Amino acid sequence: MYGYYIGASVFDEAGPLAGAILTVLSLLGGAAVLDLLLGDPRRMPHPVVYMGKLIGFLESRWNRGSQSRKVGMGLVMAVFVPGLVFLLAWLLVTACYRLSGWLGFTAEILLVYTTIAMRGLADAAWEVNKPLREGRLPEARRSLAMIVGRDTEQLAESDIVRGTIETVAENTSDGIVAPLFWAVIGGAPAAMAYRAVNTLDSMVGYKHDRFLHYGRASAKLDDAANWLPARITALCMWIGGGMTALLAPGRLELRWAEAWKIVRRDAPKHPSPNSGWPEAMAAALLGVQLGGRNTYHGVISNRARMGDHLHPLRSEHIRWTVWLMHGAWIVFIGFAAVLAAWAAWITTT
Repeated sequence: MYGYYIGASVFDEAGPLAGAILTVLSLLGGAAVLDLLLGDPRRMPHPVVYMGKLIGFLESRWNRGSQSRKVGMGLVMAVFVPGLVFLLAWLLVTACYRLSGWLGFTAEILLVYTTIAMRGLADAAWEVNKPLREGRLPEARRSLAMIVGRDTEQLAESDIVRGTIETVAENTSDGIVAPLFWAVIGGAPAAMAYRAVNTLDSMVGYKHDRFLHYGRASAKLDDAANWLPARITALCMWIGGGMTALLAPGRLELRWAEAWKIVRRDAPKHPSPNSGWPEAMAAALLGVQLGGRNTYHGVISNRARMGDHLHPLRSEHIRWTVWLMHGAWIVFIGFAAVLAAWAAWITTT
């Protein structure tokens, strides 16, 4: 995709419109296929691991001193890390394109692949759902603890389901649609920079004593980077949910018509300016209620309720949420291809 912007498209012979469509479908679709087939192989080095090491190294040295110094150095890190990641990805992709258009495009696909996690997210949900369906609550709680920050030791079945749905819905935006969105905006370098922003937020964006001041800039930058993707994710979940209901009538009861009214009512209640959109959409479509009481290291946190309590939360809702997740990224790739074709048509007329 980046190569397409610099005039190095591998689909030039197809013409502007077809070339734009093929570029987007090949880049995003190729990255998605790789992720679905391979996931995140543990034996292979992953860029996010090195981003985390760099963030940890800088935080250990810069997060000290007065409040104003912590705020300032946190701002420096929030700019430096994504900027460095973007620069390195840009240098790599540009060098590959200079050698060969196909080599550059392949490098972009591989880099974008490292920024998305649909298989990992689905696998994590199944790791919770399988023991839950078999009545093995302790194992389900342990699996949930691997993907959420809340205390899980005493959770009832409905709370386990709720935590899984909230995580899958939120990460449909953060871990799938948002990096694909930024790949459309600026190719693999932009997708990698977004992943650096998201990693910063996950490591230092917490509002507790250690990161309250130092992580402020990282948290705000993550909010800005996810503002539009979160809302696009909700839209794609809604469209994908409608398609799922048509393809599997009677198997998935979705409140498609009422969903947007519920989302507009409940999404702003979430403490995050972005996470509430995909979570509220999942709750609205499934006719369940999310939010409520969570405990973090023994401290109770009461979250606003999202959705209407039409159905009791049960393990099957986890499976349906994974379907919504897959529907969302498929719809987004289709949208991106249409928008790329429209942009190409505008520039050639």
